[in-house]
Amino acid sequence: MFSIIQAAGWPIWPLILCSIVALALIIERFYQLRTKVVAPPALLDEVITVTRSSLPGADVVNKLAANSVLGSVLAAGLRSVIAEPRITEQALRQSLENAGREAVHRVERYLNTLGTIASAAPLLGLLGTVVGMIEIFGSQSPTGESNPEQLAHGISVALYNTAFGLIVAIPSLMFYRYFRGRVEEFELGMELAAERMVPHLMRFVVRAPAAAA
Repeated sequence: MFSIIQAAGWPIWPLILCSIVALALIIERFYQLRTKVVAPPALLDEVITVTRSSLPGADVVNKLAANSVLGSVLAAGLRSVIAEPRITEQALRQSLENAGREAVHRVERYLNTLGTIASAAPLLGLLGTVVGMIEIFGSQSPTGESNPEQLAHGISVALYNTAFGLIVAIPSLMFYRYFRGRVEEFELGMELAAERMVPHLMRFVVRAPAAAA
């Protein structure tokens, strides 16, 4: 392996760095985008069951917020109703929407970096190809003779960097698309959960007395 790195020359080092970062991000996203971490399937039904007759206390709400990303969104709705018993439906929806935006930002973490690596790796490989081609042309002397050692090194730099750039880019792009699909799935699930939560929480809102005629 070290001999391949030596043959590929200095342009291989940015690609190696990209491959290490991409691998770390893929492992981290696999861990953080698990269903039980983002949106446990039974969480919404459990919250509705617990709050069927009354609003929970602050400790229960805090525990819900720490449960998962979806839990933090539902907890935001509960806190809004507890803090403002006369809250309007529009204000409640706005509170849940703001919490949802923050939640989506959390689950999208590092995806742009992974996408950038998927896009940049082929260009870095192309850079190595250009460097190799320069060395190949540089191996030609003015008299027409060539330096076999420099020619072979230039070919190695060109081919190894091109191949390694694709090796880094293809998996990075595949995992980026996969994680993006997971995020969109979770985003839809949180939106639907918020829609179910709004009418449930509005039952606890204190209605303003009607104005006298």
